[in-house]
Amino acid sequence: MSENIKQQFLCFKRPGRKNFASNMTDEEAEVMSIHFAYMKQLLADGVLIVAGPVITGEFGLSIIEAESLDAAREFVYNDPAVSRGIMTPEIYPFRLSLMRK
Repeated sequence: MSENIKQQFLCFKRPGRKNFASNMTDEEAEVMSIHFAYMKQLLADGVLIVAGPVITGEFGLSIIEAESLDAAREFVYNDPAVSRGIMTPEIYPFRLSLMRK
């Protein structure tokens, strides 16, 4: 595959405990704030396509674009919420076929 062709990846990030969104510590809240800034930067850089949490707080979902699964893993594992152990990621190759304009 050519280096210029990007692939999409679906990512789930799950917190380590139930009710995380409603009972996070001050330290966890700070990390989640840094996580949000990181995701905003990925959006500005053209890596992130869409992201957000489910309203139950069970997981967050994002779709990113990268040149390879290894590159996608690098973006995901550099997320402060993941690198600091607050969230555990799952990454799946994905093909964005339809999108509302």
